[in-house]
Amino acid sequence: MIAVRLFLLDACLAIAVAGALVLEATNGVTRPPLWQLTIAAVLVLLLLRRRFPLVTMLAMTTLGLFEPTASFAALFSLYTVAAQRGPKWPTAVAVAANLVLVVVTYRPGDVQAWEVIGFVVALSVVLPLVAGLWMNQRAVLLDALRDRAAHAERERDLLAERAVDEERRRIAREMHDVVAHRVSIVALQAGALSVRARDEETGRMAEVIRESSAAALTELRDILRVLRDDGTEPRSLPTPMLAGVARLAGELTDAGARVETDLPDPLPEVPEQVGRAAYRIVQEALTNAAKHAPGAVIRVRLASDAGELVVEVANALGASAGLPGAGYGVIGMRERVTLAGGVLHAGPDGTDYVVRAAFPLNGSG
Repeated sequence: MIAVRLFLLDACLAIAVAGALVLEATNGVTRPPLWQLTIAAVLVLLLLRRRFPLVTMLAMTTLGLFEPTASFAALFSLYTVAAQRGPKWPTAVAVAANLVLVVVTYRPGDVQAWEVIGFVVALSVVLPLVAGLWMNQRAVLLDALRDRAAHAERERDLLAERAVDEERRRIAREMHDVVAHRVSIVALQAGALSVRARDEETGRMAEVIRESSAAALTELRDILRVLRDDGTEPRSLPTPMLAGVARLAGELTDAGARVETDLPDPLPEVPEQVGRAAYRIVQEALTNAAKHAPGAVIRVRLASDAGELVVEVANALGASAGLPGAGYGVIGMRERVTLAGGVLHAGPDGTDYVVRAAFPLNGSG
């Protein structure tokens, strides 16, 4: 857009200069031979002065030796050279060429003529030179400010990434030192209990606890690797997809909970993001139900109806098992559902506590 505006400005300038030459010719001013070619050359040079500033400047001064009116266009080329090249040798060459043109044009023979030349030099050399150098320095300053801003932004991003990496490693250290230690103790005690159990039921439950603890340690180790190495989700972890919902219910049943499932067969085809969110919703809801309503029947239902996937986990309200909670479970579920484009309801519904998420299947993922 800026280039188009500059081209239109040059076109208007060229037309103005050419019009001045034509006006002089129509008023009876004697013109040199082939003056029409001079007009055409001035037009072309003014249009090309931004692409070839020094060449057009020298061509303008050459034309000015034969057509004095054309020398008026040379000051615009001098401005362009100074604005694009700055205080360098092309600008010095352009100034020298314009000075020679002024001296040759006016041919001073006395003091008064030199006074006229001084005024002409101020208008046709000094003024465009100062204006061009000012524009050049302004452009250099703006480029420096842009570079400084870009450098500051890159530095800020690097510092933010470094802070994130440090925080991830800190979290990994805390999880390893605290969580891994506690889960290891649970696994060891469950193993000892399964060996020394006095009845088969106790031994079976202890073995379930030991296996769950060992699986938790494996998954925790993989999660720590992700936090430290900033990698993707390890393949050793269970794939959080819709097909894993039945396995979640089975694991909780093996641990002694009463879980009833109502799953369609076959399971509906859903986008990966929706499947992952549905899996995590069921996982968190089952954990909360086992924690806050031990012994209550947990009902898990999946349904695909009217272009949406409905995930529902319900349990009767009961006494809490006394297990600590951070209070972030529902917040995390709501964030996952929102990212997948769905809506979540979690709260008491009559005598039950119901977690219900609905995901649109058309245009999602």
